[in-house]
Parts: sequence; C-alpha cells; structure tokens
Amino acid sequence: MQDREYSLNSQVQVEQAEVGRVLRNTYGLLAMTLAFSGLVAFVAQQMRVGYPNFLIVLAGFYGLFFLTVKLRDSAWGLLSTFALTGFMGYTLGPILNRYMGMSNGAEVISSAFAMTALVFFGLSAYVLTTRKDMSFLAGFITAGFFVLLGAVLVSMFFQISGLQLAISAGFVLFSSAAILLQTSAIIHGGERNYIMATISLYVSIYNLFISLLQIFGIFGRDD
Repeated sequence: MQDREYSLNSQVQVEQAEVGRVLRNTYGLLAMTLAFSGLVAFVAQQMRVGYPNFLIVLAGFYGLFFLTVKLRDSAWGLLSTFALTGFMGYTLGPILNRYMGMSNGAEVISSAFAMTALVFFGLSAYVLTTRKDMSFLAGFITAGFFVLLGAVLVSMFFQISGLQLAISAGFVLFSSAAILLQTSAIIHGGERNYIMATISLYVSIYNLFISLLQIFGIFGRDD
C-alpha cells in the first residue's frame, strides 16, 4: 500500500514539474515573441509601410503557422515561431498608422493595449489560480469560428450597419475563450509543447488587440 501511494505521489510530482516547465517555457517564449513582434510593428509603423495584399497576408500567416506546427519539436520551431510573430507584427504596423491618423488615435491604441493586457492577465490568473478545466469551451470555440467566418464573409459583400462592431465583439469573446482553453490545456496535461502553446496564446492576444482596437476606434470616431 505504501509503495502504491509513493508511486502515485511520485507521478503527481513528475506531472506538476512538467506543467511548471511548460508554463515557464511558454510564458518566457510568449514574452519574447510579443516584444519582437512589437519591435517589428514599431519599425513598420515608422517606415510607413503599406498593408500587404490580403492574399499575401493569408499565405504568410498560414504558411508560417503550418511550418511552425511541423517544426514544433525541433530548435527550428523556435525560428519559425519568431518568423510567424514577426510577420504578424509587420502587418500590425500599417494598422497602427491608420489609427494614428485619427485625432484621438494614440488614446485609442493605448486603451486597446491596456485592455488587452488586463484581459489576458486576468483570464490567465483565473485559470492558474482556480485550476478549472476549461475543455468544455472547445465546442464553443469551434462553433464561434464558423459563425465569425460567416459574418466576415457577409461583411465583405454587404454593408450592414453595426456588423463590423458585432464581429469585433465576437472576436473578443472568441479570443478570450481561446486563452482560457489554452491555459487550461497546459495545466491539465492537454498541451505539452510550449511552442504550440505560445503561438496559440500569441494569436489569441493579437486578435484580441485588433478587435479591441476596432471597437475603441468605432466609438472614438469624430463622425
């Protein structure tokens, strides 16, 4: 009986150590990629580069994303992770310049940034503190993806009042749920690859920031 209890305790300790390792590596890499992405965005903004063609953005994002997935178990995966987040930072520069053209653009950007940080740290702290299993959100995220995809396609062909605001609000909820799910997956053993955890959280933070930027921009317009 004692041997069995010792074995169970040892297994729990190993699992806890593994969770701690993944969390440290994930948040460490996430901090570095966010800093790198922010630097690239700043350079792109200062150089006033134009926003890339939509097809280039899709090809660049999905190409680098799937490359990272393929290389996730090797050191090359780190390089592709920085390439992916750097590319997304590059696309962010022209977006920031567009908002800086508003009379209150700096306030809109700083508000979106502060709210993004507050939401991310708040949701992460909630899951890490309560250690709740958020796997039930997987179905909501899947359904939400298709709903948002449909709404985006509709917005491309029809000018519907309030649709863009609804889409942005939907992405805020979608990204928040993804942060909860990914953080829960780390602490409950569903995710053991810190590179995949990092890019998942990074994409959620990016989408959250862009969506909040659009919401604050809509309410902050002069017209």
